[in-house]
Amino acid sequence: MNIITLYLVHLFDTIQAHAESEVTRRRVGKGLILFFLGTLTLIELNTLGLLPEWLSSHVSMNRFHAVTQTFTLVLVLEVVDLIFSLPRSTSRAVAKQFEILALILLRNAFKELTNLPVPIEVIGHTDVLIRLAANGAGALVVFVLLGAYKYAQRCAPRHWAPEILTKFITAKKLVALLLLGAFIFMGVYDSYLLLSGQPTFDIFHDFYTLLIFTDILIVLIAQRYMPEFHAIFRNSGFALSTLFIRMALTADTILSVIMGVGAMVFALGLTYASNRFYAITSHPAAGAPCPLPGSRK
Repeated sequence: MNIITLYLVHLFDTIQAHAESEVTRRRVGKGLILFFLGTLTLIELNTLGLLPEWLSSHVSMNRFHAVTQTFTLVLVLEVVDLIFSLPRSTSRAVAKQFEILALILLRNAFKELTNLPVPIEVIGHTDVLIRLAANGAGALVVFVLLGAYKYAQRCAPRHWAPEILTKFITAKKLVALLLLGAFIFMGVYDSYLLLSGQPTFDIFHDFYTLLIFTDILIVLIAQRYMPEFHAIFRNSGFALSTLFIRMALTADTILSVIMGVGAMVFALGLTYASNRFYAITSHPAAGAPCPLPGSRK
């Protein structure tokens, strides 16, 4: 590696170590609690007419907005975690994408509550209940299938020789660093549009669009080190599942759930076929128990 690559890899490792430290996680957890309580307080004060006019116009009067806005922050943290997971394992990064999808579906379910009057009255709002139930059910199905996906990975064979894996991880760290910079820029620009009163964009939709191109780039990088058909097909298939997720995020509620669940089924089938029929190295010794999903490195 040249000196620039070494510097960028060190920068990524430093940012990742700081972001994933126990101290940072505790601070973030406290911050989410304070944000939720603070947002709920502002909404309550606005409902009572106690906020100044310059502030009240920017604060909702629906208490459920505090839930959806806090969920948005949780999704931001999950996206950052996804970026850091890219260099570790392709299968783990895919799992993180579906975790984000499940949380987005849950957030969409909570968003439907903002269409109900306060106190909640369901009579005459059947359409809201249907969308809420569909998003909730979709999130649950993705959650269950995600468990099956992680379970299938517990005995996944290694697809890389150690020396090749080191080079591939280095390349993915550089890609992840660029992706992190792009996500930060998107967040800052969206915040600028919000504060200046201009129309904003859905940062998660655009991020998944960017993620499609990132996955394809990783497929091309992987082909440099491992040009075998099954490896290309596996990595390209995971990129396709990202495309399915992106399309699901912009579809109507029912179609969105169907496409999201379908993407999860596709990734699960791809994982099973890859691990079962295209192993490069052998599985654990006969009779040896498979480690739990969380224990695999």
